[in-house]
Amino acid sequence: MEEQNLPETETDVAELELEAVIGFNGHVPRGLKCHPDQEHLIYPLGCTILIQAINTNEQKFLHGHDNNVSCLAISNKGDYIASGQVTFMGFKADVILWDYKKRELITRLSLHKGKIEALSFSPNELYLVSLGGPDDGCVVVWSVAKRDAICGSPAAGLNVGNATTVVFSRCRDEMFVTAGNGTIRVWELDLPNRKIWPTECQTGQKKRIVMSTGMASDDGFFYLGTTTGDILKMNPRTKLLADTGPAKDKFSLGVTAIKCLKMGGLLVGSGAGLLVFCKSPSYKPIKKIQLQGGISSITCRGEGHQFFVGTEESHIYRVNFTDFKETLIATCHFEAVQDIVFPFGTAELFATCAKKDIRVWHTTSNRELLRITVPNMTCHGIDFMRDGKSIISAWDDGKIRAFAPETGRLLYTINSAHRIGVTAIATTSDCKRIISGGGEGEVRVWQIGCQTQKLEEALKEHKSSVSCIRVKKNNEECVTASTDGTCIIWDLVRLRRNQMILANTLFQCVCYHPEEFQIITSGTDRKIAYWEVFDGTVIRELEGSLSGSINGMDITVEGKHFVTGGHDHLIKVWDYNEGEVTHVGVGHSGNIMGIRISPENRYIISVSADGAILRWRYPFAS
Repeated sequence: MEEQNLPETETDVAELELEAVIGFNGHVPRGLKCHPDQEHLIYPLGCTILIQAINTNEQKFLHGHDNNVSCLAISNKGDYIASGQVTFMGFKADVILWDYKKRELITRLSLHKGKIEALSFSPNELYLVSLGGPDDGCVVVWSVAKRDAICGSPAAGLNVGNATTVVFSRCRDEMFVTAGNGTIRVWELDLPNRKIWPTECQTGQKKRIVMSTGMASDDGFFYLGTTTGDILKMNPRTKLLADTGPAKDKFSLGVTAIKCLKMGGLLVGSGAGLLVFCKSPSYKPIKKIQLQGGISSITCRGEGHQFFVGTEESHIYRVNFTDFKETLIATCHFEAVQDIVFPFGTAELFATCAKKDIRVWHTTSNRELLRITVPNMTCHGIDFMRDGKSIISAWDDGKIRAFAPETGRLLYTINSAHRIGVTAIATTSDCKRIISGGGEGEVRVWQIGCQTQKLEEALKEHKSSVSCIRVKKNNEECVTASTDGTCIIWDLVRLRRNQMILANTLFQCVCYHPEEFQIITSGTDRKIAYWEVFDGTVIRELEGSLSGSINGMDITVEGKHFVTGGHDHLIKVWDYNEGEVTHVGVGHSGNIMGIRISPENRYIISVSADGAILRWRYPFAS
């Protein structure tokens, strides 16, 4: 499967080993699942599906989708996983059936167009039902054994909206329920005639948009969570409304998740992050807790003595039913990650920034150690001071902020550092200077004292935003790359321009070769160029990627290898002297925004626009 993304000439290129992923797409409804073996969590991230051991955090990956996974289902015994994806309008969207034990793809089921909205397995793993998205509107029943469609039908009537959720009976293989905008249907499968027969459920005067469904374990009733914040309890035999509630305090932002428990009662999650245990007919909270982010998944471990909750802010919580207290077991960015950086000389930790927050991570355990949040702002870049005493960050409100890396305390702010936001930042190894770049193209050199931050010089040469800054080891020179198609090498002693490099591209990244007589650049023209620092002439150009800009680049301390990543979602490891790709990493499903090789060449860490952070094993022994 991996080969299909690579150009023909590179099929002999080795594959980069993916060690770990920090990421969880909390926007996929019911996307977080606890496997029936009670040992693993299964959840989507981009076009990958992660299988993570609950106790050891060891991860396995299922690669097969070529676009974002939109829904996920696991069969009752846990032998099968089914996943659906989105695709471009008018194109077929695949459902993939996976063998859980072998961790491999069994078959692709292609009938729906545009998007797979929801999936559900029948109780004895005989059938899989899939629901197409708004452009498709069909419900299809598949035979798991024959890996083929049995029958299909439009999911909703003509004068109602789309069906968005599907749930199978818990006892019978021949009954399932679909629901959505103004439609609730109970379906009977007629296998001899290869047909499914729908019956509309009657809700009287109540017109509702259904967001979530849950089936009682004895099939006696099923429950529907609505955008209005109330719950409808339906009888699947009579197709009539049994009761509805809560009468007064409805769930804010809708009932986004429902789980029926074996012992009776419901676990209900709201769009405002409230998790409640309640019972029909009053639906008043018996137990409740407030979580961060709208709840998109509730999944039970075993009978429900313990369960896991996923939220839209990409948090995964573990909750024990008896004390009803939450433990945060996984966090990650839920917005595009802009930058990644290691502190000097250690691969133990690293920092990333995305939108309003900077996070510090423990490398081997994927654990978030610290979160620094500046509400309503966007952080474009970060760097650690060499002494490790501060994280310097660049923000779109034109300020440079420095934080303590242990506590996250704000140490100082440089106000109005740049007119159109600070877009790039770097520090000198003597910890006495910060070099910043702005959206207007200025490069500014700041003197940092114990208590003071002083502007030393504003260098006005670039015509548009500065995208990357790298400082020479001796702090006497730096290079800035800009989207105006120039890279400028600055003399930091005399504070003036030494050399200018021009190309027909928007430069996104630049690196010094460790011997510092050459620099390498890349950007939107997909070319990797080597330049002489001394006179700014181009030495060689390599075709860096087949599609899309290259946004991130880093080079090893010895200068033998460098890595790149960009819009083609591939990580490439290059031999510097040969100019050849040695390894390719397939795993990102969003545009790669930044990439770093850790100190001592242990890992490569890459970050992408879908909020994912991927840790790769560095392929060469250092």
